[in-house]
Amino acid sequence: MNVALDLQIKCYMKQLLSGLDHCHARGVMHRDIKGSNLLVNNEGILKVADFGLANFCNASGNKQPLTSRVVTLWYRPPELLLGATEYGASVDLWSVGCVFAELLIGKPVLQGRTEVTHKLLSCKYMLHVASYLWILYIALFLLGEKI
Repeated sequence: MNVALDLQIKCYMKQLLSGLDHCHARGVMHRDIKGSNLLVNNEGILKVADFGLANFCNASGNKQPLTSRVVTLWYRPPELLLGATEYGASVDLWSVGCVFAELLIGKPVLQGRTEVTHKLLSCKYMLHVASYLWILYIALFLLGEKI
């Protein structure tokens, strides 16, 4: 592993999460977090850009259904792939996880060409992660670690 690169990724992720926290604390969800909407200057300062799909979240009294046709396909969370019309700022966090994985491995993790193939890839990925977490949980339990 390249320590300098790891530190740079950590710095970018901290800035991205801080920026989203700023938005979410003010009731705004971005709804299109992806690499091309993250701008970095020559000093390493990250800015979140393109709020064209942004909308309010947790708006009291506003119960209008939202569209599930937001977020670029490769960064779209499962609930939107399944057509949810009621969701919150968590849709941005799935996208952040996709960006993080992309920074770590150097390419997008979920590269579905259509919504159907992307749903299958997302399910496969989530099952893999869930299996890993259960193995880790059982191993810690068997070792007598407090969980």
